[in-house]
Amino acid sequence: MTDAATLIDRVIHERRTINNFLPEQPPVETIVAAIEAACWAPNHHQTEPWRFHLLGPKSIAAVVDLNAQLVTEAKGSVAGEAKRQRWSEVPGWLAVTCPRSQEDASRELEDYAACCCAIQNLSLFLWSRGIGVKWTTGAVTQHPDYFALLGLNSDEHLSVGLLWFGYPQTVPEQRRQSVDEVLTRLP
Repeated sequence: MTDAATLIDRVIHERRTINNFLPEQPPVETIVAAIEAACWAPNHHQTEPWRFHLLGPKSIAAVVDLNAQLVTEAKGSVAGEAKRQRWSEVPGWLAVTCPRSQEDASRELEDYAACCCAIQNLSLFLWSRGIGVKWTTGAVTQHPDYFALLGLNSDEHLSVGLLWFGYPQTVPEQRRQSVDEVLTRLP
């Protein structure tokens, strides 16, 4: 195996979803480079549907407030404040959206899948540089006020996810099913 193949294999196998980050913010140049790598994801008809929104301090605070409000309404003030505290500790935020296809549901699904591939590219790029990512699709990412914070209309755009990024405080252990558990061989 070549050095490049070995590196790719290692990054794919070692990448983890990071839940706890150090407070240091990764360089914005590295995030921009990761977005450039993300844009090389496969996409049907070369639609390049991914849209990235790098959130600054005001936008982050607004999303944190919106999420705390939603959690408070659903689970009470103690849970809302706990969520506010937790989300306020995340150093980097990137929203990923996708234009809706008003006339073709199949194309919309293909574009959404392409955005998911782009997020994987971005995650692997960042992981190879010591930066972890958590991809969340919680209720806040579907709320009309969230789209308004991004300057978007939810009738025209899908939320693919909200990505937290930063240097890992801890890296969790994980295990995956064996290939025999997920592979069906057909004649």
